Amino acid sequence: MSDERIARTGGSEELPESLRQIRERTPARLLEGRAGAGYRTRTQLELREAHAAARDAVWTELDVAAAFGDEFVRRWNLFEVQTAAKSKDEYLLRPDLGRQFDEASRALIRERCAASCDLQIGIGDGLSATAVAAQVPGLLPLLVSASEQRGWRIGQPFVIHHCRVGILNEIGELLRPAVAVLLIGERPGLATAESLSAYLAYRPAKLQTDANRNLVSNIHARGLSAELAAEQIVGLAREMMAQSMSGHALRTPELPHLKG
Repeated sequence: MSDERIARTGGSEELPESLRQIRERTPARLLEGRAGAGYRTRTQLELREAHAAARDAVWTELDVAAAFGDEFVRRWNLFEVQTAAKSKDEYLLRPDLGRQFDEASRALIRERCAASCDLQIGIGDGLSATAVAAQVPGLLPLLVSASEQRGWRIGQPFVIHHCRVGILNEIGELLRPAVAVLLIGERPGLATAESLSAYLAYRPAKLQTDANRNLVSNIHARGLSAELAAEQIVGLAREMMAQSMSGHALRTPELPHLKG
């Protein structure tokens, strides 16, 4: 089909069925049509809306009570800690500060959390508080339930403000879990601002890098469901415990994947 015809139809009405199916399977803006040399007005407005949502996700501070609700916070006995980054500006400018707790938070974690558990879950705002608010309430109960079914000892979950992935190392140093899991908001894009990631590490410690971690990403409504994400996370944790390792050297069986 010519560009002119796609532009006239708005980019979808007269597309072949095969192309319509492709568009339905991805949030990418494929064959949207054009007006002259530019986007159609509808597409341009959608892009501006998505860009605004992405900026809001990055700059919004995570309000735990508003995001999860008082009942959820009480059910999981969630408490909040802080990295060494004292503000959102400092967090964005100094990634290193988001990889370490401040002293008061270290003390609170030692007080509130049992050490040497099989699985320790942390919840970090990361680069999208929006993603944390949208995905964690559905994912956390599934993770805990699946872990308990395996007889694992689960550590007390907690929320980390101004958090980077490298905070896993500090969690490992403080609590010495077999596996640490960090649920953290992904950098938002123009497809969605609600995508969550889960980073896992076996006995994380100082000087570990991303090479020592494994990742389950794109947890959101149009990506990986909470149910499949929980299966993948628990499956990875099981293999880490069995092989006493994580990261690039971990050998995993086929894990549940997104179908459609």
